[in-house]
Amino acid sequence: MTVRPPRVLGMPQTDTERRAAAPTGLSPSRAGDFLTCPLLYRLRVIDKLPEPPSKAATRGTLVHAVLERLFDHPPAERTVAQALELLAPQWERLLGERPELAELFPEDAQGTELAGWLADARKLTERWFTLEDPTRLHPVERELYVETELESGLKLRGYIDRVDVAPTGEVRLVDYKTGRAPSRDFEGKAMFQMKFYALVVWRWKGVLPKRLQLVYLGGSGDVVTYDPDEADLRAVERKLLALWETISRAVATGEFPATRNRLCDWCDHQASCPEFGGTPPPYPLPVQRTASQEQESVTGMTSKES
Repeated sequence: MTVRPPRVLGMPQTDTERRAAAPTGLSPSRAGDFLTCPLLYRLRVIDKLPEPPSKAATRGTLVHAVLERLFDHPPAERTVAQALELLAPQWERLLGERPELAELFPEDAQGTELAGWLADARKLTERWFTLEDPTRLHPVERELYVETELESGLKLRGYIDRVDVAPTGEVRLVDYKTGRAPSRDFEGKAMFQMKFYALVVWRWKGVLPKRLQLVYLGGSGDVVTYDPDEADLRAVERKLLALWETISRAVATGEFPATRNRLCDWCDHQASCPEFGGTPPPYPLPVQRTASQEQESVTGMTSKES
C-alpha cells in the first residue's frame, strides 16, 4: 500500500500529459467507465481528451476536502461550526490550485450563484454530522492512495476517502458520496467500488476489511454498509481479470463501441460520439488486425486476383 499526496480531481493536463497511451491498470472509476460505455473509457484513458470541470463534481471535491481537513483537529473540535469554517479556505485553496474553476461562475457578477453553490456545500457538510459522529472517529488514513499488482500482472489503484481501524484491529473502508443513495437495484453497482478497494487492501496487506461503508450526503442522507468475505473478493478479482482481458482486446483492435446509457445527457464527449452524430478522433495506438479482418483481407485479395 502506497501513500501519495492528496488528489486534486479534474486537474488540467498539459499537452504532454494528454499524449495518448495504452492503459496500464484499473481504478474503480475507469472500470466503471468501460462497463458503462467503452468509447467513454477510450476517450478518457487513451485519447485523454480534456473535460471541463462541473459544478457538481467540484462541490464534491470541496466537501471531501472539508471532511478530510476536519480530522486535523482534535476530537472535541470536530464540530459543525468548525467544518463550516473550513469551507471558504478550502474553496480558496482549490481556486489557487485550479484557477479554471472560477469559470464555473463566469457571469455571476453579484456572486449570487456562487453563494447558492456554497450553501449547497454547507448543507452536505452539515448532513454528514447527522450520519457520523467525528468526535468518536479516529481514522488511520484519509485520502489514501492504494495500489497493488495481482499475480496476473494487472495493476489496481485508487483512492480511499477514509480508513478506520478499531482497537480490536478490524478495518473499515469509508467513502463519501455527495449524491443521494441509489435504489436497491443499483446498490450493488455502487458497492463494487468499495469491494475493489477491499480487494486491493487484501491482496497487498493480507488484511480482509471487516466493513465497507458508503456515506451518502445527498437527499436525506444515508449510510450503506457491507461486510465482505474472501469469496466476495475472489469474485471481484475474477470479474476484474475478465474485464481487463476485454479492455486489452479493445486496445489491440481499437474497437470501443459507444453505448447509450442514462448518463449520456451529462457526457462531455457527445461531439466525439456516433450516438449523437459525432465522430471519434482517429485511434492513436497501433492496431492489431483481428482474425475476421485478416480473412476479409485475404478474401478481397483473392477476389481481385480472380
